[in-house]
Amino acid sequence: MIRIDWIKQKGWAFLLSILLPMGIMCFVYFLLGIYPGSDKTILASDALSQTSNFFASLNNVLHGKQSFFYSWYGSLGLNYWSFMAYYLNGIFSPLIYFFDNSQVPDALYLIIILKFGAIGGAFWIMSDQTFKIAQWGKVMLSVSYALSGFAVAYSPQQMWLDGLIYLPLVTLGIHRLMDSRKPALLFSSYLLLFLSNFYMAFMIGVFSFLYVFCRFLTDPTRYKNSLIPYLITSLLAGGASMVTILPTLFDLKNNGESLTTLQTFFTKDTGIWDIPVKTMVGVYDTSKFGSSPFLYFGLLGLVFCLFYFISPKFPLKNKLLYGSLFLLLIGSVYIESLNLFWHGFHSPNMFLFRFSFLFSFLGLLLAGFGLEKVTKEDTNQLVNIVMGMIILYIAIIFFANRKRYDFLDKTSIVATVLFLFVYLSMWFICVKWYKNKRLWWCLLLIVFIGEITMNTQRMVTGINQEWHYPERMAYDRNYQDVHQLVEATEKENDTLYRLANLNSISRNESFIYGYSGVSMFSSIRNRHSSMYLDALGFRSNGTNLTIQYANNTLVMDALLGIKYNIAQKDPQKYGFTLKETAGKHQLYENRLTLPLGILTDQGIYKKDAVKNQSELIQYLSNQKEQLFYFSEAEMIKQENVQIEDKGSFLFYSKTIPNKLRKMTYSINVPARSQAYLSLYGRGMDVDAIIKVNGVEQRSGLEENGQYYNLGYYEKAKKIQVEVSFSGEGVVHLVKPTAMFMDVDVFEKSVQSIQKKGVAFKTKGRVAKADVTLEKAQVVLTTIPYDRGWSAYIDGKKVKIPTFKDAFLALPVPKGTHTIKLVFLPEGFKVGFGLFICCLILFIFYNWWMVKEARQTKLIEDDQGKGV
Repeated sequence: MIRIDWIKQKGWAFLLSILLPMGIMCFVYFLLGIYPGSDKTILASDALSQTSNFFASLNNVLHGKQSFFYSWYGSLGLNYWSFMAYYLNGIFSPLIYFFDNSQVPDALYLIIILKFGAIGGAFWIMSDQTFKIAQWGKVMLSVSYALSGFAVAYSPQQMWLDGLIYLPLVTLGIHRLMDSRKPALLFSSYLLLFLSNFYMAFMIGVFSFLYVFCRFLTDPTRYKNSLIPYLITSLLAGGASMVTILPTLFDLKNNGESLTTLQTFFTKDTGIWDIPVKTMVGVYDTSKFGSSPFLYFGLLGLVFCLFYFISPKFPLKNKLLYGSLFLLLIGSVYIESLNLFWHGFHSPNMFLFRFSFLFSFLGLLLAGFGLEKVTKEDTNQLVNIVMGMIILYIAIIFFANRKRYDFLDKTSIVATVLFLFVYLSMWFICVKWYKNKRLWWCLLLIVFIGEITMNTQRMVTGINQEWHYPERMAYDRNYQDVHQLVEATEKENDTLYRLANLNSISRNESFIYGYSGVSMFSSIRNRHSSMYLDALGFRSNGTNLTIQYANNTLVMDALLGIKYNIAQKDPQKYGFTLKETAGKHQLYENRLTLPLGILTDQGIYKKDAVKNQSELIQYLSNQKEQLFYFSEAEMIKQENVQIEDKGSFLFYSKTIPNKLRKMTYSINVPARSQAYLSLYGRGMDVDAIIKVNGVEQRSGLEENGQYYNLGYYEKAKKIQVEVSFSGEGVVHLVKPTAMFMDVDVFEKSVQSIQKKGVAFKTKGRVAKADVTLEKAQVVLTTIPYDRGWSAYIDGKKVKIPTFKDAFLALPVPKGTHTIKLVFLPEGFKVGFGLFICCLILFIFYNWWMVKEARQTKLIEDDQGKGV
């Protein structure tokens, strides 16, 4: 009976709080042609290049194809435990298990819809136990939060949405602990938050601490005994979360980016009207650089949030305390140091003001308190609030910088003002005919849904215009062909090998198919190995967010064990032969490749040793013959290009806009040479298009390496190479030169190293090999160095000296030995121990708190009876 009564009284509201956000998102996506199985997908922005690939890798993990701790498929090798802590630890992520990797777009559609529903449901749970208002009001607050401007506009980064699920539960947990000394909800909410996404957990952790402090100051006498329980509960939850957080912190310390240097007091590219503009209906500017924060949380929520601060029904002290939180968040938009603080002192790469969801949450929280107190006697105050908002929004039209706010259109302004008038009119009607309140609640909900749907639709349309929701073929158009060829390579090998797809759709494609490659684009990466690989010719600039396989030489194919290339056309590489065909794709096998380990000597550890690929292959092979030769690339023709000599750089600018710049070079290639054209320079959003022997290749000038393959030539030949630059930006280049690799010297060098090869078998987080040495040597591997690695020789643990902090290189004594390399994230053992200890401690602490609360209640009841 109790359950039935609950469903009748509250259950319907709880379901609406979940189903309405889900339904509205499904409807809005459907308007764009996105639905389960549709040709168009939700994989906008990084969702295509990152999220879809990473969820495919999680699917491989859940099906036992990979370890939870280590992946061999992320740029040679990657700490997967820390990787999951940012991208994959969401509560709904395990649902990927029920999908094939070719169905990842549909899986992500389901997951993101469920997340929006969970956000609404979580806010309703908090509302139901916090606010004494009608269920319709709780539903509208919950839907406003679930479909806030931040949640929808930043939905392509769906790993952040988990934080929005836990924030209301953390807040409710704070209330339960402070009011009733019940810490269980706060502990579990904090723990799940910290485990799901450490990035959002930091922001919510700081905000919730400030919220506790403000709430304590509202009534210090009442709450003085709650601070210590809060700190104990928080510390135990934080300690338990160390199973994930501690290894991630170590990984970020070793491989993370440096902190952003403060350069200005005020945040760049912000305007005085940013705050009010982004509280209006349907205002989307950009999620790239130059954006303003997404603050919209529904006009009704804004009205009653303002009512909280204007109404005399609320203590001035409370207004000042909670208002200070608002001022802090607003100040964090305009003051650079505060802005950086919320982002962990690291400036975000687009998707700015990632803490702005806290503004929406705080607004709706105070709106709930405002709704509790509002009565018909407050009509004049509501009128003043609404009219003040309308005047402010209209003032924006006349006083705001039109260049700065060119994204604000008439539709948003008119819709905002119109909805405010409608809400105010409905208030008057409801006050006059109060007996029909159920009818007016229904009408209000309909208008409210219209407002929220309109805002959501315009947010999603903005995402589509800026990032584009791609067609399904952008994800899976080559899936079956590439999958078939990768499977063919797996059958041929029982030791680790590497592969590269020359026509890959994404830099993270190796995660989908489960092959070890070079390219990767990820915030969690091994920076030290990427920096050294950059020195060896693979482009990985700046903070090493990306590393690219394209445009390097056969030397690096050999040294890194790139045994296969998948391509739609013959890669024209010496030593590569056609192995198998699937659709438009061919599999080429490289006979001049090396295993995971190579025997060398202690000289490899010297600071100035092997700084580039030529030095590295010469050192390992003990061959001193010159491998590379350079000659001038003679320009014989140019079209639509003006070339200026600026000393160390040549500047290539256009003479006619919207037309390619073309240059034709004549190059004399020696016999038995692999030829390359070196293009080294800068050109923002410029592709270099190389055409030789009728074969065309296109490559980002700044994104990829500098050595453009011109093919292998058995006999000497004069060739013509056509180079075109796309885009409108000026191109800065060091003078292009031709480079030739003597394949006879190269083959002799590789064959020499192959005799020193050490083949490792890899499984999960373990790599094993057997060696027989006539003298003590060093086994240099191309496994990225990480402090999580442990090395064992014949079962005895040994130290691993660092090789440029890039690769594992292990000294091995004379004799026959078994080498075993085992990965366990640094800090995991300590973190797991803390997880168990803190969990047990909290169970006892919670039991003690409940026991104390019961005894206190019994004493109070006895005292009441005595009175």
